[in-house]
Amino acid sequence: MKVDDIDGVFEVEKSCFEDYWSKDSFKKELSNNLAKYLVAKVDGKIAGYVGIWFVVDEGHITNVAVHEDYRGKKIGDKLINELVQVCKDNKIVSMTLEVRASNKIAQNLYRKYGFKMAGIRKEYYSNNKEDAIIMWNDIKEV
Repeated sequence: MKVDDIDGVFEVEKSCFEDYWSKDSFKKELSNNLAKYLVAKVDGKIAGYVGIWFVVDEGHITNVAVHEDYRGKKIGDKLINELVQVCKDNKIVSMTLEVRASNKIAQNLYRKYGFKMAGIRKEYYSNNKEDAIIMWNDIKEV
């Protein structure tokens, strides 16, 4: 992700989440030495993005989003696949994320890449108090 991508990433963010990050939040991520963001473009337009923080040898996924107009085209799959490779290239040994308990499509995608349920964060999401499923992946197995 580059500065020029922020507007497109923000549009994806707004299309995916009720409680979305601000443009300023994404700008700050560009100067965060722990953060890495990948964007997926279709015909020059940002269709999705994924973000991760590298903390020691772990990757903490912060965001995964695909614009509603581009869902069902394997963009999320390609983003996660590329993210796993970026982690391997950076000697990251495990990855973690939180996903809404109701988001079965995302959970299935993460399972495809070796993520396993490790716990629940009760009432994690502030907008509706939905639980989050904590998932971990030992990427050496992927």
